[in-house]
Amino acid sequence: MNDTSLQNAVIEELQWEPSVNAAHIGVTAKGGIVTLSGDVSSYAEKSAAEEAAGRVYGVKGLANEIKVHYGFEIDDTDIAQKAVQALALDIEVPANKVMVKVQNGWVTLTGTVDWYFQRNAAESDVRKLKGVLGVINSIALRQPSVQASDVRAKLKAAFERRADIDESNITVAVDGSKVTLSGHVDTWGQDNLAVDTAWSAPGVTQVEDRLTVG
Repeated sequence: MNDTSLQNAVIEELQWEPSVNAAHIGVTAKGGIVTLSGDVSSYAEKSAAEEAAGRVYGVKGLANEIKVHYGFEIDDTDIAQKAVQALALDIEVPANKVMVKVQNGWVTLTGTVDWYFQRNAAESDVRKLKGVLGVINSIALRQPSVQASDVRAKLKAAFERRADIDESNITVAVDGSKVTLSGHVDTWGQDNLAVDTAWSAPGVTQVEDRLTVG
C-alpha cells in the first residue's frame, strides 16, 4: 500500500468510527508512519482516533499530534475529585490502591495493583472525564512469584486462540516476570494486540516489544 492509499484508508476508518469527528482530524502518511493532527473536544476522542487509525492495514507506526480543546476553563481540583470518584466506583480498580495527581489538565496515576487489566481500567476511567488533556499511567504491577515456562506456555496458547494473530510469527522470551516479544506482525494494531495479550498473562509485570510491522 502506498502512502496515498494508506492516508485514504485511515481517513475512511476515522469517518467510520462513530466516536470520532473525522472532519476535525488531519491525516498524513509517509513510509507507513501515520500522523494525526487537528483539534478534538475530548481526550477520549483523541484516544479513539488513535485506536481507529491503528486498526488500518499498512500502518507501521502512529504519531498522535491531535490537540484537545474543551472550550472552557480547566479546574484541576474538579478533575481530581471526579477522577477519585470514578476510580472508587469501578469494581475493577482495587480500593485505595491508585492515587491521582492533576496538573494543567494532565492526570498522573500512581500506586500498585496486581493485574494489568486493573491498571488499564484506572486509565480508562479518567481519560473520558471532562477537562482531561492527557493521562500519564505510572501505576506499577506487584512482583509475583512465577515460573517462566508457565508464562511462556500460557502466552503461546493465548496467541493461538486469537484469530487475528499468527502466533507462528511471534517469538516469546520470558525472564522472571518480564516478557519479550520478537518476530513480525502485519499491522500496528496487531502489534498492540500482541502486547496487550502478553500483559494479560498471569505474573507478567514488564513487556518489551521488539516486533516489526509489515
